[in-house]
Amino acid sequence: MLTLNVRGLARATTENALLELFAPYGRVFDLRLARDIFSGECKGFAELKMEGHAARDAIAALNGTTQGGEMIRVALQKDQAVRRRRH
Repeated sequence: MLTLNVRGLARATTENALLELFAPYGRVFDLRLARDIFSGECKGFAELKMEGHAARDAIAALNGTTQGGEMIRVALQKDQAVRRRRH
């Protein structure tokens, strides 16, 4: 299971919209959309979990695309991107 960071989301973005966006690449196991505590609007970023191959497919297809008028960035969570095998 890999965690993806999604940045640059439009303020009107909802959980359902993100699930629909990522569904063609595989199952989303967990989704956390950052919301403004007062307005309830999206704060522009989210974190979601997908299986490895699905996560890599989603990054390749969605990173740098325009969604809701905003260019989004999709990447592996930093600690997973540089993970090293322990011996």
